[in-house]
Amino acid sequence: MPFPLDPARLQIRRRSTPPPVRRHRIAATVLFTVDGAVFGSWASRIPDVAAGIGAGPTALGLALLCVSLGALASMQLTGALCARLGPGLAGVAAAIATCAALALPGLTGSVPELAVALLVFGAATGTLNVAANAIGVQVEAVAHRPVLPSLHAGFSFGGLAGAAAGGAVASFAPPAVHLLVVGALGVLATTTVAPVLLAADGRPTRDGDEPALRGTTRGLVVLLGVIAGSTAFGEGAVTDWGALHLKEIGATPVLAAAGYAGFSLAMACGRLAGNALVHALGPTRVVTGGALLATAGALLVAAAPAVDIVLAGFVLIGLGLANVFPIAIARAGAHAGAGGVALASTVGYTGLLGGPPLLGIVAESVGLHVAFAAVAALAAVAAALAVPALGGGERVLAGISAALRRHTAQLGALHAQLSGPTTDRRPYPGLEALAT
Repeated sequence: MPFPLDPARLQIRRRSTPPPVRRHRIAATVLFTVDGAVFGSWASRIPDVAAGIGAGPTALGLALLCVSLGALASMQLTGALCARLGPGLAGVAAAIATCAALALPGLTGSVPELAVALLVFGAATGTLNVAANAIGVQVEAVAHRPVLPSLHAGFSFGGLAGAAAGGAVASFAPPAVHLLVVGALGVLATTTVAPVLLAADGRPTRDGDEPALRGTTRGLVVLLGVIAGSTAFGEGAVTDWGALHLKEIGATPVLAAAGYAGFSLAMACGRLAGNALVHALGPTRVVTGGALLATAGALLVAAAPAVDIVLAGFVLIGLGLANVFPIAIARAGAHAGAGGVALASTVGYTGLLGGPPLLGIVAESVGLHVAFAAVAALAAVAAALAVPALGGGERVLAGISAALRRHTAQLGALHAQLSGPTTDRRPYPGLEALAT
């Protein structure tokens, strides 16, 4: 006779066999790398897709905006999805959806079709970004050490590999075939690590298991999102306008392309060293120092007309910004779980969304060299916010919030006493003698 199944025993068994930290970290790295490779592959074929449908700069810009709009729309929903189903399941599903959506832009025949395809692609990538960062926070909680910077290095190296491969096959492979192959390889890599990511979820969370995202916690998470957005602004500026700025000051096409490559490689290497830097110096110093280094690099780009100095400035920006975004997202997750990751990512992603258009507007009247001063200004803002968001300032905010709640409760009790029946009111202290 078979033994009866005991749900409680099964639940304990499921929770007691999580994957080893090393396997969990490798699986998370693969997911980040797939995300970067998919996005890098798409970025490398944007000119070919635009030429295939006859999209001009304005029409293409509006279509590309749909990627960011789709991502912003899905990010907040992903926080609740991760909390309910687990980051692993949400991340695996989002990665497969992203790889499938990658093929859509290459199959379009008009600008409206491309806009719809990119809206779907953006929603999938936004979900994957939040879920992957939630998995990174999950790994950090188990490993008890910084991990998210090195995971973001996987995204950076994946993006470089995807862009390089896209450039190599562009001469003989149409976008539809290339993106379909990359998507298939991404699905294969995701399914390979899916069992590890799913096993790490344990059981789905219930209401109340996740940290509450309200009051002081929400304020801190928003502040961390502002830090992430200030640095994402710089990343978007270099990605979209760096090569054009180098061409304006006389760089050859090869050197203009080398500017973005140097920036990306510097960011990837900085993220590889990020875990050790955070462990040795602490997150506040890493964010402050990195943001100030990026400020110096952006000022070089804005002030120097020489190609070699601008290239060096791009490298400094990449090194400086490398770990700011991962640390901000990691702290948001530590404060408020998947919901905190979703909120901080949404706030941060607005910097990537609004940065390039804003720089384009400014550059129209004053030139890109002056517009890059905005990158320096926002990096300096991130440095200034690092102490209250990551250091002891959060304890001060928590103390102020607790004092306000305490005084509010006292005022509420006094109001209830004064508005109640006359027989329930007690004389004000010190006036008892007058009543006799």
